[in-house]
Amino acid sequence: MARLFARRTASRDEALVRSLYEEHGKALLAYAVRLTGDRATAEDVLQETLMRAWRNAESLASTEGSIRGWLFTVARNLVIDKARAKAARPNEVAESPATTPVHRDHAQSVVDSMSVLGAIEKLSDDHRTVLLEIYFHDRSVAEAARILGIPQGTVKSRSHHALRALRAALADRRAAWEGVPA
Repeated sequence: MARLFARRTASRDEALVRSLYEEHGKALLAYAVRLTGDRATAEDVLQETLMRAWRNAESLASTEGSIRGWLFTVARNLVIDKARAKAARPNEVAESPATTPVHRDHAQSVVDSMSVLGAIEKLSDDHRTVLLEIYFHDRSVAEAARILGIPQGTVKSRSHHALRALRAALADRRAAWEGVPA
C-alpha cells in the first residue's frame, strides 16, 4: 500500500514540476539570464529551482499565494548564493595569452640524451675524443686532427667506427627497453 501511495505521489509531483516548467520555465530562464548574464548558469539556476519545487511539491501545492512568486524568489536566492560562494573562493587564475602552452613533453628528449651519454661512455677513449672534438666542439676533421695530433684519415676512420659503435649501443639499449613493461 505504501509503494502504491509513493508511486501516486511521485507521479503527481512529476506532473506538478512538468506543469511548472511549461508554465513558468521561459520566464524563469529569462529572469535568471538577466540576473547572471550567462545562459549556462541561468539554466543551472532554472534546473535547481525546479528541483527545489519538486522537493517541496507538497507544501508548494498547499501554499497560498503566487507559485510564480515563490519560483522567482527561489531563483533569485540561488543566484545570490552562487555569487556569495564565488566571492568567498579565491579567484581562478586565467591562462594569460603571454603564457606559452607546452607543445610537447621533453621527457623523451631527456631519456634520449641520457642514453646517448651512456653509450658514449662505453666507447674507447680514442673514439670518444674524436666524436667530442667533431660533434660537441663543432670542429672540422682538419681542426680535430691538429688538436689531437693525429692524421686526418685517422680522425675520419675513428669517427666512422665510433658512430657505428654508438648506433649499435643505442640499438641494444632500445631493444632492452622495449622488453620492459610500461
